[in-house]
Amino acid sequence: MNNSSDLPRGTQLLRNPFLNKGTAFTELERQALGLRGMLPPYVSTMDEQVNRIMENFARKETDLEKYIQLMGLMDRNLTLFYRVISAYPEEMTPIIYTPTVGQACQEYGQIFRRSQGLYITPGDRGKIGEILKNWNQPGVRVIVVTDGERILGLGDLGSNGMGIPVGKLSLYTACAGIPPEACLPITLDVGTNNEELREHPFYLGLREERLRGDEYDAFFEEFIQATQEVFPHVLVQLEDFANANAFRLLEAYQNRICTFDDDIQGTGSVALAGVLSAMRITGNCMADQKVLLLGAGQAALGVGGQMATAFEAEGMSLEEARGRCWFFDSRGLVVQGREGVSAQKAPYAHEHEPVTDLLAAIEAVKPTVLIGAVGCGGVFTEDIVRKMAELNERPVIFALSNPTSKAECTAEQCYSWTEGRAVYASGSPFDPVELDGKSYTPGQGNNAYIFPGVGLGVVAVNASRVTDEMFYVAARTLAGMVEQEDLDRGRVFPALSKIREVSLKIAVEVADLAYERGYATLARPADLEGHVRDAMYVPEYREYA
Repeated sequence: MNNSSDLPRGTQLLRNPFLNKGTAFTELERQALGLRGMLPPYVSTMDEQVNRIMENFARKETDLEKYIQLMGLMDRNLTLFYRVISAYPEEMTPIIYTPTVGQACQEYGQIFRRSQGLYITPGDRGKIGEILKNWNQPGVRVIVVTDGERILGLGDLGSNGMGIPVGKLSLYTACAGIPPEACLPITLDVGTNNEELREHPFYLGLREERLRGDEYDAFFEEFIQATQEVFPHVLVQLEDFANANAFRLLEAYQNRICTFDDDIQGTGSVALAGVLSAMRITGNCMADQKVLLLGAGQAALGVGGQMATAFEAEGMSLEEARGRCWFFDSRGLVVQGREGVSAQKAPYAHEHEPVTDLLAAIEAVKPTVLIGAVGCGGVFTEDIVRKMAELNERPVIFALSNPTSKAECTAEQCYSWTEGRAVYASGSPFDPVELDGKSYTPGQGNNAYIFPGVGLGVVAVNASRVTDEMFYVAARTLAGMVEQEDLDRGRVFPALSKIREVSLKIAVEVADLAYERGYATLARPADLEGHVRDAMYVPEYREYA
């Protein structure tokens, strides 16, 4: 019970989303907190409030309308928002995050109601720390930050990209119990090179070209230093930075502060978990696999890195492990001797003649696993999928690009073109597919299976670093939680209804690894799982009187 004298009263209380209970304030609370007459007289239970929200949710005709409804709920009553999300994760996750968040970001200026995070611009140089203090929540433990240059597969959306940090952090709370007051979404608005967006009458960001070079780096460095000074022990998650900055920033800071890039490490981890689960369906082992990745950006390279780690775990050398991973980018197969191969791609540039056609590359490489992370819808054509089925009795095909319109192929296409033999997963959700009297349930390779649990484990023990090994451990843990009934339906990930259980398990394994490697800064508790579980926020109303 909270002392009512320490709380705001009346209108101020009702407008505070961290404290507001709406019609659930009791008679005693209404009397003590100056709420008499400011609410309808009936006192609702939380379950009644949830039912009201779901009734209105079902009436919305479009997913964007549902998104707006949920963001409105978040703005006025965080506890109820998270009770709804936690109670209905399979219905809500596609709305508060991918695929609907993509449309929400595209139309962010039109649907803007209330600021949900911090916007920091180059004009704030010299006072970024002061801006962080304006958030007025000293216990921030997790920051998700973007500069909006590569939002999902949609490209440069500038400050409209704020929908991504907001969505990611809502998943931290809903999936892993990071308290909402410990979460801070930030957009570094350094301009946008999207000319159409700059000229849009409703665009709310800086209407200038993107900051680049040394000035960008100095701005970002000040931002990082300010986060460490204002919020000690904070985890900084980098999100949707373009390739030109993503790898560079991760390399610069991952050994200095507690940080990771979800597009690189989280995507790699969830894809590896899917492949490990797929091996239980195909009856093969990891050592028998050869992976071809369409795309060579941060997501694809993150997947390649995690796959190589898994091959190393099978006893291969690093060179042999990387030799099992092939990349096909906009210029064709990544091979030795090709000009313009980036430093990140170079370890995967194998000795082979140039191949510029994907179908020909599949015929040459003969992969057992085909993974798309190129952000271009429909590129896994019927010929390509059928070739994979010709080469493999049970081809593993993952179309990971988001949102749904960017998926390399749909679940229905993949199953029908392979006579139901493919093991399929996608980045955005697809409905079950009926084929020849059998039902196939595609798995969704959603990073929400990984990053909330990793973050919880890091926060629970005040880890000073986030490592690639933590994401490998998370992948193996996630794969181990896929039950036989899931595999029998073709699903390589657990149901989202089990997401908090998944996150807890991953968090415990990550925390244990942090202790083993010397990154945990808290004394090890006797009951590590109990310690992590106790750190998880549960969306229940507090008593105020």
